[in-house]
Amino acid sequence: MIKPLFALSALVVAMCLCAGLARAASPGEAPNAKTADCEKQAAEKKLAGAAKTSFVKKCSAEGATGKTPAAEACEKQAAEKKLAGAAKNSFVKKCSAEAK
Repeated sequence: MIKPLFALSALVVAMCLCAGLARAASPGEAPNAKTADCEKQAAEKKLAGAAKTSFVKKCSAEGATGKTPAAEACEKQAAEKKLAGAAKNSFVKKCSAEAK
């Protein structure tokens, strides 16, 4: 009775380990350098749970300029309209909010 139970337990553990290794080896889901940097920043800020997940997601979406793609597009539109100062800031803020 104990031997079949032990063998079944060993089989289940082996299957779980293989599934975990296969998931970890998926090339499409390897974290990039930006995500790793964002994870480091979240750790420095001592974020956990949903706050950490949200921070990493937002941080990873930001470009090299530190702005989201929507904000970058709005900045470009503001430049095309030759906006500056408070008018530019207001336009970019409103445009970015509408893009979300």
